[in-house]
Amino acid sequence: MYYIQETDKLNFLFKLFNIIKLEENKIILPIIDEELTFKKAQKLALKTKKILDKTNCKKVVISKNIKKQEKYINNLYTYNIDIIDGKWLFEILSNKALKYIVNKNKIKAQEEVVSILVNDLSLNMLENIKEIVQEYKGLNIVTNHINKFKKLEKQILDEYGTMITITNNKKKSLSKSKLILNVDFPEELINKYIINENAIIINLKGNVKIHQKRFNGVNINDYDIIIKNQEGLDLGFDYDINNKYKMAEVYESQIYQKQPYKNIMNKISKDKVQILLNY
Repeated sequence: MYYIQETDKLNFLFKLFNIIKLEENKIILPIIDEELTFKKAQKLALKTKKILDKTNCKKVVISKNIKKQEKYINNLYTYNIDIIDGKWLFEILSNKALKYIVNKNKIKAQEEVVSILVNDLSLNMLENIKEIVQEYKGLNIVTNHINKFKKLEKQILDEYGTMITITNNKKKSLSKSKLILNVDFPEELINKYIINENAIIINLKGNVKIHQKRFNGVNINDYDIIIKNQEGLDLGFDYDINNKYKMAEVYESQIYQKQPYKNIMNKISKDKVQILLNY
């Protein structure tokens, strides 16, 4: 895993000749905060690719500043470089996100029905749903694929004795929902529904804007985390949460994603991970 960041002190020759500095697993670009030209972005992206190719690495974490360099980022994507964005981890932490909202707004979970917008259900999200049905008054699944979720409806009833609602009624599905967890509905799709004007929406994929004029609720597209126990992190360099990188992305880069949900949650618990929602 490599971490790509800007330099702290710009060297004129490095800037002139687009020289990238490599320190352990950090790729340091010869820029501070200036916007890259298309040509320079191309050159730096190609040099970055060559560094990654030497170790057959395709995954990187990008610093907050470098994320603003769209031309450079787009060039990395053309080389099929996987940029860690924290969205996989956000789904893993979705139940923690709901609890964060409940605690911050002093909501009684046992009195609230959670609406989940989902078309493709992952195994990790399924495990989160099993926890949610035990902690809230009810669960409302909003989906374009109702038949795909009939098995889930029976499974939840058999295991927990809880009835869940599976619907796709655009006028009624979300009109009374106070807590909405948007797993994979894009902006265009979610805006086809009538949404409770005071709802709190958590968009796990981010970058969703609610167009409903009367919407006065909270629309959350971003998050970060705090790790109380950082002993398990293996970065190859000292990390400060107030430094260059988003902690959620750094942490996602540290987790083997194909392991069972239970193992992932055990690590999260051991590391004492706390979620922070940005709104």
